[in-house]
Amino acid sequence: MLSSSVVTPTPTIEPEPTGNLAMSEVVPERELPPTHAHTVVEFQRVLELVSGFASTTLGGARIRSLRPMRDAIAITGELGRVDAMRDIVSSEAGWPSHPIPELTAALARLRVEGASWNGTEVRSAITLLTSSRLTAHALSDKSRDVASLMPLRVVAAALLREPSLEAELARIVNEDGVVRDDASGTLRRVRKELRNGESDLVRLLERMMAKLDAHHRVDDASVSLRNGRYVIPVRRDGRGVLGGIVHDTSASGATFFVEPPAAIEAGNRIRELEAEELRETVRLLAEVTDRIRPFRQRLVGTLGALVTLDALLARARYAITFGCASAPVADAGTGFEIANGRHPLLLAQGGAIVVPFDLAMTAGERTLLVSGPNTGGKTVLLKALALISLMVQAGIPAPVGDGSRVAIFDQFFADIGDEQSIQASLSTFSAHLRNLTEIIGDATPRSLVLIDELGSGTDPLEGAALGGAILEKLTRRGTTTIATTHLGALKELAHEVPGVVNASLQFDGVAMAPTYRLVKGIPGRSYGLSIARRLRMPEDVLLNAEARVPSGERDVTALLEDLENRQRILEARERVVGERDENAAARERLVEGRENTVRDRERELERSARQGARRYLLEARQEIEQVIRELRQAGALQIEPAAAQARRDAEQRAAAAARSLARLDVAVGAKKATGQQPTAGATLAVGSVVEVTTLGETAGRVIELRGSGAVVVVGGMKLTVPLASLRPVPSRRLSPVGDLPQPLVEQADLAILHEVDLRGLRISDIDDALPRALDRAILADLRTLRIIHGKGTGALRERVAQLLSTDQRVRTFRAGVWTEGGVGVTIAELE
Repeated sequence: MLSSSVVTPTPTIEPEPTGNLAMSEVVPERELPPTHAHTVVEFQRVLELVSGFASTTLGGARIRSLRPMRDAIAITGELGRVDAMRDIVSSEAGWPSHPIPELTAALARLRVEGASWNGTEVRSAITLLTSSRLTAHALSDKSRDVASLMPLRVVAAALLREPSLEAELARIVNEDGVVRDDASGTLRRVRKELRNGESDLVRLLERMMAKLDAHHRVDDASVSLRNGRYVIPVRRDGRGVLGGIVHDTSASGATFFVEPPAAIEAGNRIRELEAEELRETVRLLAEVTDRIRPFRQRLVGTLGALVTLDALLARARYAITFGCASAPVADAGTGFEIANGRHPLLLAQGGAIVVPFDLAMTAGERTLLVSGPNTGGKTVLLKALALISLMVQAGIPAPVGDGSRVAIFDQFFADIGDEQSIQASLSTFSAHLRNLTEIIGDATPRSLVLIDELGSGTDPLEGAALGGAILEKLTRRGTTTIATTHLGALKELAHEVPGVVNASLQFDGVAMAPTYRLVKGIPGRSYGLSIARRLRMPEDVLLNAEARVPSGERDVTALLEDLENRQRILEARERVVGERDENAAARERLVEGRENTVRDRERELERSARQGARRYLLEARQEIEQVIRELRQAGALQIEPAAAQARRDAEQRAAAAARSLARLDVAVGAKKATGQQPTAGATLAVGSVVEVTTLGETAGRVIELRGSGAVVVVGGMKLTVPLASLRPVPSRRLSPVGDLPQPLVEQADLAILHEVDLRGLRISDIDDALPRALDRAILADLRTLRIIHGKGTGALRERVAQLLSTDQRVRTFRAGVWTEGGVGVTIAELE
């Protein structure tokens, strides 16, 4: 029979789940565990560098906990969120960083029923709610680009917006985490009594201290607080005079801190009030905690979301600071391409100039064998290649340029540096062999292997043989391998094993200094003898050494030197050609800009000419109408002679305007963009229908040729204009701009004057075309003008109505009936 007694277990706080909002929350199977290679290439230092761009401690800690991932989809998604944050940071509105309090432990404690928060923790909850609300508002700002915010929508959805809870908590606790006096009526009363009681007690003690004899008082003494009681400092011999309770003494024992008998009761009352204040404060904090407890899970998600956003912000700031391009990822074995790659740690130092490198490996290339002299940067290259992939797989933009494609690997292996171990009784060569043995046993076709100074530490022949066998093994397996070496025999491996490619880091043989430029396809020279000569090694020793170099090795060295010289010449020529191309492109842009400026100026001058011509014609028309009205008032017999004189005056005025516009036309060039304007004298004849370009392509008919000029009838007026301002047009192409009087035009041409087709024009073009059509209709003495604008959106119809309503020559206007074209047509009745 089981015992009925039950042992109540002590409440335990389980680890708080943090959701799925951050890189550190990715399932472990998708992360790469820290390895020896991570330590060798100093990946943790890179994380420390990036964490410095976070706005909060929690955001920095999240960055330092990042681990590289294996899954390409997860990596691409994380980099997409960083790009989204990068767009926000670079936008005009920017990103408003808000504080993120450390509430992880306090939120976990809320799971224990009856647990209560203190005032500081409640204040932190207010800060969390405020930051969440403001951040959510920033992410929902309609002025921001919606597309850039899409990758962050999951994070934004986790942000808690509870302004009522925020205001309620702020009513209880002030900015210092102290419960406010007005949090409850009881607390307000207790604290008021407490302040009054303390003030009264201090005044009482000050009076008592003032009544003490001078030899009993302590110099510069004041009422003090000891063990929660208010006391008076007195000299030792004054203690009996004052009486009361001694609560403390000075270090020398010469001063006693005494609570007089008259102050004991008041002190007791203060202690009672303090206890009552504490009880009320604890009660209020317990109520506030119970109010917060239902939001615990959402507050956990909010805290995680804010930390995630700060971690994204740190990576975005890093990418902007160091010019990191957004590079797509590629599976290992499919090749990769690094453009303008830089070592992240050297780049952050800022002192030395970091020479970028370019490297591309195709799917068929598995091993890159880099050779060259010491101090040439080969080890830096190995670490930079590994760090670029590690950073991208951890969701951090790497310092590469546009056009890059970064490979992702399932494991990283490295054998770099001197790793001898006295404790393990391993020499440098033995330590290398141990690493290489592990690499051969564990590396997969999707791994990255870095080997520095392959084959060193032992006999060169044996080292080259062993190194060649190792590279061949890894290459045939399909493992991506980057190795450096000084051994000439290994350089021949590229011609023996498919998938092995030579590369070199260039060295300036004249200056005897490395250039750190990576050249693929050409092995590098060691420059050992050249450097020795530069360091003033005795010449007889150098000559002896050169004689000991095998002839085949000397031939290879000479060939490599010739290839390097040719490479430098080719690069110099490419730079010259590139500069010429840039100069030509710059000149082309300059000429194009000038052409656009001239074209805009021509259009402006042409518009001004049209407006001036129309103004002159309108003034002439008004004068004629005024004269006719005056003549009608004077009597019918004098109308004809006076009207003829008025017409002559108008013709003279129009001719003067034409001459002025002709001069303006000469300044513009009087030619169209097509350059197909015919020669006037060769095609014009009496009766030809022409466009008068100086009048804004106004149509007319030639009635007389006079040397370099012609007499043209336009709108019932005869004008003498230069031949250069006339362009013949067939009658079938006569546009609505024709201004021919009825006796000189065919009926088809006259019909054209009765309407103008504005369909397909822009609003700005209507402001010019419609007044010209009204000019032609009035000059032809028409009573109505049919304006075709189409139905469409109604924008053209509205603009036509606006222009007609402000034109004094229009008596009224209306929409066309169905036989006239309906609402797609406006009929204007003219004065």
